[in-house]
Amino acid sequence: MKKGFLILLVLFCAAFLADIIWGSVTLPFSEVWKVLTGGNDDIIYKEIVLNHRLPKALAAILTGAALSVAGVLMQTLFHNPLAGPDVLGVTSGSSLGVALLTLGTSVLPLWVISGWGQVVAAVLGAVIVLLLVIVVSVRIPQIVSLLILGMMFGYFAGAIVSILQSMSNPDTLKLFITWTFGSLSAVSWEYMQVMAPVILIGIFMAFLLQKQLNVFLLGQNYATGLGISISRLRVLVILITALLAGTSTAFTGPIAFIGITMPHIARGIFKTSNHRVILPASVLCGSTTMLCCDLISQLPGTTGTLPINAVTALMGAPVIMWIIIKNKG
Repeated sequence: MKKGFLILLVLFCAAFLADIIWGSVTLPFSEVWKVLTGGNDDIIYKEIVLNHRLPKALAAILTGAALSVAGVLMQTLFHNPLAGPDVLGVTSGSSLGVALLTLGTSVLPLWVISGWGQVVAAVLGAVIVLLLVIVVSVRIPQIVSLLILGMMFGYFAGAIVSILQSMSNPDTLKLFITWTFGSLSAVSWEYMQVMAPVILIGIFMAFLLQKQLNVFLLGQNYATGLGISISRLRVLVILITALLAGTSTAFTGPIAFIGITMPHIARGIFKTSNHRVILPASVLCGSTTMLCCDLISQLPGTTGTLPINAVTALMGAPVIMWIIIKNKG
């Protein structure tokens, strides 16, 4: 087990350095190291590394970790291997918030409906859906019913977004579509001051629930017999998932498949469902994968970029198909 974590840690460090070194302009490792350690005062190198590639790499790490932990929580809560952080409709709520801001308002200036405006709108959308899901989860004890209602929230939000898209002008529609592609490069140091603490708090809260989640895997009756409040645990899991998925979506846009696939990769590596192992392993797997996806999206050696959402889908879809085929029986 220690060997597995050591390998993941080495891969993570390698992906982090590669994401900073390679891009439209390839930087020498020695110069990058000097910049990171404060030994290089070259303005160009410092601008590229410290103000562009480093915050982008940190955004990839935080987003991958947040979505992966949220995926673990959802798969445990619903006992469903294909559950992800978007099943409660929180991601759809974020998209609806941004759509209402960018597509539903034609009188606001561009600087209002972009940047912090999009972040605030996405957070508000996620919070509203979160409150609805929590209210429903308190009233409805059945997990399956909660899953279905979460999907209905997502479909409802998606329908409104589609209506807004059909009625919007080309300029605002392009702004919204660009946001849906997902972007790590949009996360500046200013955004990082908000994004990093919130995600780290959410991950820390998830780690505090390790023991209860392990007991919950054995069944609700067994967990209740050991004094665990199922309703309280459910609300905490929903709250943490919404915090992680909503925050990452607000700052980087909707990013698919990471939350669903990374927990399975972690379980496949360590051959266990113990959350004391799976949660940290998912953090490493998600962070490393997001760094690799960001590296691929940058198309090293060219000036073009690919939507990060498309890259994660290309990598995640085969894993989902493998899971379905494996569990066909």
